[in-house]
Amino acid sequence: MSLKLRYNPMSPYIRKVTVMIAETGLEDKVERVLTHPWTENSDISAVNPLGKVPALELEDGTSLYDSLVICDYLDTLHDGPKMIPNSGMERWLVLRCHALGMGVTDAAALHLFERRRQEGQQSPGWIERQWRAVTRGLDQAEQEVDEFTDQLDLGQICIACAIGLVDFRNPDCGWRDTRPNLSTWWDKMMARPSFADTVPYDWVPEDHGGLNVWIEKVA
Repeated sequence: MSLKLRYNPMSPYIRKVTVMIAETGLEDKVERVLTHPWTENSDISAVNPLGKVPALELEDGTSLYDSLVICDYLDTLHDGPKMIPNSGMERWLVLRCHALGMGVTDAAALHLFERRRQEGQQSPGWIERQWRAVTRGLDQAEQEVDEFTDQLDLGQICIACAIGLVDFRNPDCGWRDTRPNLSTWWDKMMARPSFADTVPYDWVPEDHGGLNVWIEKVA
């Protein structure tokens, strides 16, 4: 089996997928195709009509998009413990944890987008609103982190990737100061090879066309 993952190293959404690939032993089955959807000659819309990454191309030509859909599909391809439990309250709690991580990620990305607009076009109220969502989400994760099990699941992966985005784009925000348990847990996550090998970094291809990109166009 050979799948093609359209990816970009800046994206926390893609990091969630690549961490899951590593943790489930699927690396030999998934080819990574470095893709920047903001370039003028990008073909990403042929794979995802929304023009976003990540997108996963299957062997029969079918494409899957949205990081949760991709992760749900990948979870059917391995024989280890499921990253998304199949049923019961365990499933709903993992998906709720995933939703919390996605909410922090989305708010942090919107906060970044607005801060990078020209000064006269920024909305201070919108910036503050999104950052409040980030801090509330991290506060909730601090309350729940002691309930995380040793068996990694997609909810935990998503929370860790969300924190990674906050740490990457807002390194001086001091999120650790009032969240000692979450800080300790995140350090343990970052020690795992799957996270250590997917630390985000800015990447702009040579044929970028001069666009001012702040963070990857992702979903």
